[in-house]
Amino acid sequence: MTADFSLSGQVGLVTGASSGLGRAFAGYLADAGAKVALGARRADKCAEAANEIGSAAIAVELDVSDGISIKAALDRVEKDLGPVTILINNAGIVTHRPLVETPEDEWKSVIETNLTGSWLMTQAVAKRLIAAETGGRVVNISSMLGATPTGQVHAYSASKAAINQLTRTSALELARHGISVNAIAPGYIETDLNRGFLDGPAGKRISKRVPQRRFGQTSDLEGVLLLLTSAAGGYMTGEIVTIDGGLNLSGM
Repeated sequence: MTADFSLSGQVGLVTGASSGLGRAFAGYLADAGAKVALGARRADKCAEAANEIGSAAIAVELDVSDGISIKAALDRVEKDLGPVTILINNAGIVTHRPLVETPEDEWKSVIETNLTGSWLMTQAVAKRLIAAETGGRVVNISSMLGATPTGQVHAYSASKAAINQLTRTSALELARHGISVNAIAPGYIETDLNRGFLDGPAGKRISKRVPQRRFGQTSDLEGVLLLLTSAAGGYMTGEIVTIDGGLNLSGM
């Protein structure tokens, strides 16, 4: 039997899809046959990406930390493409600052977007999937930093560690409804947003610690994303899949 990675007939929603990993994820879902909504606080930033993907994609205004915005976005996607059956919780922010110098509002902002936003999105989509009795797929975008500590990104690391546990607890509760919940924990993945840093002196030092001696590309995440969103991975739930070239094995 050949594994079925097709997403034909599915409707995906990718949060934080205006650039970087989110933009790439939306393209991979569309290439596999899904209709895709690209969500971000400013829909105009997603519109260009949606146009590049083609008629199977739309851009929607979405603030993952706001319940009213989430409902409006899901209603719009359902009207234009159909009910969301695949949710990619990708929206996230990171700050770099020592623990003792981090203001409270900065900590709260990271947690609100990265953790609370994923919880709100999962809750909203799961309610609709349960009511429709269709089943579905949720993929949370975590990070290797959710399991491997490093300095000056404590809010981000804490949020991703919590995402890992949110993934497991959500999977446990939603499995009976045919909804799988898994996470991808990327290492250093090269995008337009971080290419300058990774190409610089600090990036070169980091790359020497990666057993594969290179940084990842967004394409390195495509196979796992399709596995977790298609029938091929239908018996997987509650898993955190680390894709970092073996960096976590080296102890950073």
